[in-house]
Amino acid sequence: MKTDKLLVVTTISSIAFGLYSSSCFAQQVTGEPGSPGATTTLGGKQLPPPDPKFGGVIRQKASESKGWWAPRVVPPKGAPNVLLIMLDDAGFAAPATFGGVIPTPALDRIAKSGLRYTNFHTTSLCSPTRAALITGRNHHVAGAGVVGEIGTGFPGYNSIIRKENGTIGTILKEHGYATSWFGKNHNTPSYEATQAGPFDQWPNGMGFEYFYGFMGGDASQWQPNLYRNTTPIYPFEGKPGWNLTTAMADEAIQHMKGINAVAPDKPFFVYYVPGGTHAPHHPTPEWIDKISDMRLFDGGWNKLRETIFANQKRLGIMPANAQLTPWPKELPEWDSLDEVEKRLFIRQMNVYAAFLAYTDHEVGRVIQAVEDLGQRDNTLIIYITGDNGPSSEGLRNGTPNEMTAFNGVALEAKPQLLWYPFWGSDKTFPHFAAGWAWAMATPFKWVKQVASHYGGTAQGMAMSWPARIKDTGGVRNQFHHVIDITPTILGATGIPIPESINGIRQRPLDGMDLAYTWDKANANAASKRTTQYFENLGNRAIYHDGWVAATTPATLPWQLSTKPAPDVITGYQWELYNVKEDRTQYNDLAAQMPQKLKQMQDLFYLEAKKYDVLPLDNSTLTRWNTPRPNITAGRTEFTYSGELASVPRSGAPNILNRSYTITAEVTIPKGGAEGMIVTEGGRFGGYGLFLSPSFHWWGKADLFRNLGLGFLAVGLLLVWRGRSRNWSRLKMTMSYIVVIPASLLVVAVFATRMVDIGAGKPVFIYNLLNLKRTTWAGPALGAGKHTIVFDYKTDGPGLGVGGTGVLTVDGKEVDRKSMEHGTPITYPEDETFDVGSDTRTGVAMLEYRYETPFKFTGTIDKLTFKLEPFPLEQRAKAGGG
Repeated sequence: MKTDKLLVVTTISSIAFGLYSSSCFAQQVTGEPGSPGATTTLGGKQLPPPDPKFGGVIRQKASESKGWWAPRVVPPKGAPNVLLIMLDDAGFAAPATFGGVIPTPALDRIAKSGLRYTNFHTTSLCSPTRAALITGRNHHVAGAGVVGEIGTGFPGYNSIIRKENGTIGTILKEHGYATSWFGKNHNTPSYEATQAGPFDQWPNGMGFEYFYGFMGGDASQWQPNLYRNTTPIYPFEGKPGWNLTTAMADEAIQHMKGINAVAPDKPFFVYYVPGGTHAPHHPTPEWIDKISDMRLFDGGWNKLRETIFANQKRLGIMPANAQLTPWPKELPEWDSLDEVEKRLFIRQMNVYAAFLAYTDHEVGRVIQAVEDLGQRDNTLIIYITGDNGPSSEGLRNGTPNEMTAFNGVALEAKPQLLWYPFWGSDKTFPHFAAGWAWAMATPFKWVKQVASHYGGTAQGMAMSWPARIKDTGGVRNQFHHVIDITPTILGATGIPIPESINGIRQRPLDGMDLAYTWDKANANAASKRTTQYFENLGNRAIYHDGWVAATTPATLPWQLSTKPAPDVITGYQWELYNVKEDRTQYNDLAAQMPQKLKQMQDLFYLEAKKYDVLPLDNSTLTRWNTPRPNITAGRTEFTYSGELASVPRSGAPNILNRSYTITAEVTIPKGGAEGMIVTEGGRFGGYGLFLSPSFHWWGKADLFRNLGLGFLAVGLLLVWRGRSRNWSRLKMTMSYIVVIPASLLVVAVFATRMVDIGAGKPVFIYNLLNLKRTTWAGPALGAGKHTIVFDYKTDGPGLGVGGTGVLTVDGKEVDRKSMEHGTPITYPEDETFDVGSDTRTGVAMLEYRYETPFKFTGTIDKLTFKLEPFPLEQRAKAGGG
């Protein structure tokens, strides 16, 4: 009887499991249902799926009951691993794989073992492309009409990926993939990037179970704004020569090895997005030397374009009838430059090229790791050469510090030669001249930020999957867009698009599967993508059935703040191209075909309304300070104590363009103290209030001690040799001239170290974009409690206006200075607000120089910021309290 009852219950349980299974499309079940080894795939209509009902038997006694386990969710049988790689700001014409002169053997490897796509497009800016890539939706629908730092309060521009746009990470994770993200994350709203969260818009909250990378648009490769999941980390401290480009490859390789070792049957999805080649260009010295020795750029940017274009035709990247677009009159011809400019610009380009070659080399290590794991045949590798066109954000002459450009400051070439020997090192945050950006877009017109032309949107892409793609080395010319990558991955894995995720009905994907292009028989098939709009910063275009209508950019992207933007609707001309016949957008047909142009314009505005593109906005720098929801909005007083590190700007007191007071109540121990009290920014812009280190004359006493000892040793040797060889009085006098100053230097330095001359002085430094530092200092503090106040009064409303600062200690004024200018827009994005230490780089350069993290060795009892309201004329632009 018990057996009969058990049979009935088991049958009912099987029926229940079958009903659960029937909700899943093309479900594959392995093992006995209810056993620990059972697995199942999901139809995926609802993610995550509802918990299955218990299928066993429960009675009063365990001995009379039957256990039951829910089946483990796995991907469909044969689903490949996926390695999705995308570079940053590289440019269509940069890699040798697409006609450039910079060696990219890893990209070559994928192209030779798979396919090269020559007509693939992105959005012309970082955040928008990345949002479209991981969601399969157009970038405005994904909330990323612009980069997050200049987001505004409209659905298409608020930098929030809405829950109706579930990511490829979420979908693959729910279907049993091991999902991870390495490198740049430019899709977390800047105002949610603090320790307080929320974290649903961080990689871990978007379906990527493991994140190792940096937050925001860019980061130093030497001292990056680096996170493991949601925790800031500092693996570079105490490791000279450490570089994120290599460290990231190491991390990804180790992660894949770990997954393969623990769960060899579990496929992985690795989203690998290094910082190269976005500024700062930070390759290692070895790569700079290697590329410089090749002398690839000595002929200048005009000759380079001709060389690249010839290569593109030879490789079949461009058709035989393609024409090289003309050089813009707004940028100088190479032969018009003086020798100083040429020398500087060649150095800039060598460092950029070294960064690309170095990045590709490390990507190659990741690809090789896949092969070493025996997973290469069943791994779909997609390698996209950039997220937008090459960047001209270094302005006309380039810059050793990208923050100057982001704050609307253009530098002349000659003063930059001071940084020539250090270009690419951690002493610089460099970007190249705009002429190189235009050359890296060959054969197209325009650059990053310009969504209207292929120079801003065209990317080379290579795709390889040995088990499926057999036309190795093939070239594909069909028009496609970054929104097509997510559907291609889902098609390759056999995973359907979910109808709902976490109870939220999902918006249909805007992209399409590229698999139709994989077979050789379809090499010349017509493009299935027939329509695609483009828009960023007011520049806009529409592609439809081989035609493109595009606005002529009304402002130059390398003149960020020198020209007011025209009316976003009436201030733009439109161009018209038949890109089936005119691949490079050379022949403008607008004047000849006004009716066709009007049809295309009307189509753009239909698409714009459909995909949240409206309202159009062509402002740029002023949008940096748009008021946004964050934890500091409306606050004028902030209080801290103890130690707090790595708070991004959105979570810090905003002292830009306003008056403020910083009050530090500290306790100094017996023997004195040193270290950072509070700082935001670092070497390339920011401020810091600290007690000076124990010896600050040009940085380190040890350096001068060792130099002195060295000179002393040489001098003593000379004296000894002179006496033993009976040197003349002149020679002996010269020997003593070496010995005596060296002896005094050694004694002075040792005495300085013993009595700590200069230690413990309260210092406030304002670092204006590494161009000028203004320093306030007072006498050293003795043991006990002290109150240090820095009070700053701005000269009036406006971006970057100056003001006067007063430093007081225990109620007594100790220093007063004025500044002609302040920082108008932003401090370095990869630096943070720190209390009680200074992570990454320091604000001091020579005077009062210190080594990070420069922890405060006293006690911060209370630290208070009081911010005055923004001047009325500035409030609307600057945001905050």
